[in-house]
Amino acid sequence: MHADRILIQRAQANDRTAFNEIVLRYKSRIYNYVYRMIRSATDAEDLTQETFIRAYTSIHTFQSRASLNTWLFRIATNLCVDYARKAKTHPVAQSLDIPEEEAQGSQREIPSLVYDPQRLLLNQELGKRLEEAMRSLPERHRIVVLLYDLEGLSYEEIAQIVGAPLGTVKSRLYHARLQLREMLQPYLQDFI
Repeated sequence: MHADRILIQRAQANDRTAFNEIVLRYKSRIYNYVYRMIRSATDAEDLTQETFIRAYTSIHTFQSRASLNTWLFRIATNLCVDYARKAKTHPVAQSLDIPEEEAQGSQREIPSLVYDPQRLLLNQELGKRLEEAMRSLPERHRIVVLLYDLEGLSYEEIAQIVGAPLGTVKSRLYHARLQLREMLQPYLQDFI
């Protein structure tokens, strides 16, 4: 994107206003992606902030081989992978209760032209099952599903972000979708 290139050039010339504009332009997308990866609002905020801190400290080394969007998602993905590794080696006891601010942030409104309580209930149940299924996917599959299906990135951009060949990205997405379909099959029948 031409506007991103101009912002990058300005930020590389130590224009803080330009970098702030980059943050404003991308912070919501990065936060949503990170949150979907780690499922913790507080840690997602921290990792999103860390993404932009790392981008700021290394903006002078940014080269236009990748888009700004791809570069930021790569930084965020690496931070999420590191976070997951640390969580596995240092498990933290967590309450089963969802903090109120996280519960409110994770609920999605389901647009409906007609109020149908049964349909709303089925949609909520499917949403919960989808989140559970996404969490159960291997990390490498979850990353490509989130980047492709939710963030709308191309196969090429995802390949750059995850550092894998294009064919591997397509294969991971195919297998992830198969796994999701298999896990959600019993719930999808209620929608037919």
